[in-house]
Amino acid sequence: AAPVGGQSPAPGQTAARPATVTTPSSPVPPLEPQGYDYEPSGRRDPFISLVRRTASVQGLSASSRPTGKAGLGVDDFVLRGLVGSRRGWIAQVKGTDNRSYDLEVGDELYDSKVKAVTADGVILLQTINDPLSSARTREVKKTLRPTQEAQ
Repeated sequence: AAPVGGQSPAPGQTAARPATVTTPSSPVPPLEPQGYDYEPSGRRDPFISLVRRTASVQGLSASSRPTGKAGLGVDDFVLRGLVGSRRGWIAQVKGTDNRSYDLEVGDELYDSKVKAVTADGVILLQTINDPLSSARTREVKKTLRPTQEAQ
């Protein structure tokens, strides 16, 4: 078969062939080894990847946070104001979604509960999810004006 154009390739040269794409013949192996038994005796299994230990591995979806006030974490908002009313104090906060929310005593947030709202700040009772900690909750106080203790 002669190449297109009627010319034959020069000696030592071959006709150009179209490039072919090859795909790997074997699939990617799983990250966790299969078919072994490990007796941890209270220790972590060293053969299971720590990178894959996310919320989806633990049975929670990454988007399991509710929207609005119930989805705010302790570190997800800034105290912007305090308002006195007949029922007590109300804390006005600004969330990471750039929206404002009103917090009152007893409001349930994502990882905490509003314990008290005073004239100078809000006190939250945060739930601690650390299995190595003996304390299950801690008190977090967010003030409107930070105190200057380091003078």
